[in-house]
Amino acid sequence: MARLFHWPQSVILAQRGFLFPWSPVLLALGIGLYFMLPAEPPRFALGLAWVCGLVMLWQQARWDAVMGPVIAAVALVSCGFALAGARTHLVAGPVLDFRYYGPIEGRVVRIDRSASDALRLTLDHVVLERMDPGETPHRVRVSLHGAQGFATPEPGALVILTGHLSAPGGAVEPGGFDFRRHAWFRKLGAVGYTRTPLLLLEDPGSGQILFKARMWLSARVQTRLPGEAGAFAAAVMTGDRSGMGQGTLQALRDTNLAHLLAISGLHMGLLAGFVFAAARLSLLAFRRPRFHWPVKKLAAAVALLAAFFYLLLSGGNVATIRAFIMAAVALCALMLNRRALSLRAVAMAALIVLTLWPEALLSPGFQMSFAATTALVAVFELWSRAETPRRLPRWLGPVLSLVISSAVAGAATAPVGMAHFNQVAQFGLLANLVSVPVMGLLVVPMAVLAALLLPFGLDWVPLMVMGLGLDWILFVAQSVAEWPGATRPVVSPGAMVLPIMAFGALILCLWRGRGRLIGLAPMVVAVVMWSGAERPDLLISDTGALVGVMTEQGRALSRASGSGFVARNWLENDGQAGGQESAAALWPREAGERILRADLGRYELVHLQGKRAARGFVECSKDQIIVSSTPAAPAGPCLIVDSDSLLQTGALAGRIGPDGVVFQSAADHAGRRLWLDWQKAGG
Repeated sequence: MARLFHWPQSVILAQRGFLFPWSPVLLALGIGLYFMLPAEPPRFALGLAWVCGLVMLWQQARWDAVMGPVIAAVALVSCGFALAGARTHLVAGPVLDFRYYGPIEGRVVRIDRSASDALRLTLDHVVLERMDPGETPHRVRVSLHGAQGFATPEPGALVILTGHLSAPGGAVEPGGFDFRRHAWFRKLGAVGYTRTPLLLLEDPGSGQILFKARMWLSARVQTRLPGEAGAFAAAVMTGDRSGMGQGTLQALRDTNLAHLLAISGLHMGLLAGFVFAAARLSLLAFRRPRFHWPVKKLAAAVALLAAFFYLLLSGGNVATIRAFIMAAVALCALMLNRRALSLRAVAMAALIVLTLWPEALLSPGFQMSFAATTALVAVFELWSRAETPRRLPRWLGPVLSLVISSAVAGAATAPVGMAHFNQVAQFGLLANLVSVPVMGLLVVPMAVLAALLLPFGLDWVPLMVMGLGLDWILFVAQSVAEWPGATRPVVSPGAMVLPIMAFGALILCLWRGRGRLIGLAPMVVAVVMWSGAERPDLLISDTGALVGVMTEQGRALSRASGSGFVARNWLENDGQAGGQESAAALWPREAGERILRADLGRYELVHLQGKRAARGFVECSKDQIIVSSTPAAPAGPCLIVDSDSLLQTGALAGRIGPDGVVFQSAADHAGRRLWLDWQKAGG
């Protein structure tokens, strides 16, 4: 028995001094536990978890070197659980619980584009006709279709339009991406569209200063540098992607170059690095600063100010704030004579982000950013201790660093990207090798110079040079995306595959000694689980308008058009290429038929499309499953899934077994959570 307890004690003692990087992992574990709950925990449970966590953190120093870390670990898990719950209640707001059509009034606080390339506005100070202000969503998002009165509303303008609104949709299938939860943390209480012109009620007031500055600079950049290169430059400098075409965005995604578009760790790091180097060289050019001033610390302070200004200008979304925190931690470490890039610095940045935005843990941006950064720091720590780099020719060092960093970052982020976006860019490494240096050596430095020369009206000079670099990146993206096999679809993994794989990778990166190789075991288990992932035999959308049946040739869809978002997500999760029309061609039917049938073994599936089909189908048998996009009540002992029942269950997934079809609903999978019943937020 003594030996049984001696082993964990020796393991913990061997890791002394290297346990801090595990802090955000434990905090994330508590956050993950909160989001996995089938029902919303009561507020007293969240408060109890918070108090217990703080007390244990305060008392853990009184314990010995073995029990202290154990107590701290439990405390961090408890605090993560409480933080996630507190954040969920803090962002609570009304969610529209019916389909609204009528006038929509609000102030423009965000401008972007939808997946269908329509201009999209996010409005606050919302006013809806005959709606109690207490039940009116704090924010709504509206896509603008059709001809509009003016091209782009100004930031902060008060506008009115006539449009359709509804609650943010739930998951397109049980276990799928939950847009309603995503919208909850963005304070979006309704989404919709309009096909009528937008009207200006009031010019922008004195608020929204940063938003106005962003859009003004974006417009200026796109005027100086027209075309897709100008839209790319505006996105890099201000975070405004509203000028980017969908074709360009898709090409960047298909070549794993989309990260060059988002203001994230790469951009913030390149900008801070360029400003730091420029400031340091400028100070070293003068004799007095060179010999009497702390040049390195001053340059780090200048770089920190530049990064903060970039954060404000870019709109300050969570991804950019995360990148700024990581850059700030590194620069502050330089000013304190500590190592700028270390696993401790990465852990500190992750702790700050998870404390402020616990929901970021679920986002692919957070997962990919910290996966890449952790892997890069861990690999280059090993590389710096190795003897081989010192024996290499000096010119080969930067080349190897570029290749290794691209390969490591690509390998670390690939599983996350494959799990969330269901595709792998097979030539992504090559595209990054020839594009990232251009971004670092040309695009970002010219963007900084353009900002500095803007007050003098000379920004066109660096922007012109910047455009050459962006033209090259776009050429690489569009060319590589057209290569045969540029992308390969990937089936969605099970819910636990990515956490298990991440746990193994963290052991591999954070553990000290040969014991880190144990991390390979859970990674192998995750790969095996992923390779054996099974998709539902039957999928039914939450409106009943679309049905998908798995066949030997792939997923067969009941419609060639309509419900495009649902169809695209189903096929992506299946890892099936070809699009909705190809999937619809797999369904045996005659042209123009509104009553579709499919064989499910012991059962026959009948899909009724529209009111006429539902009225015409009056009788059914016990071996039939009737799916209808409208209320249906045929006589007989069949199983009926219609629009009324789907309002309660959400989307359905079915598996065919020896005992029949077993259904799982999106509502059952989502549980009874606050973002599904916002009225409980005040209780």
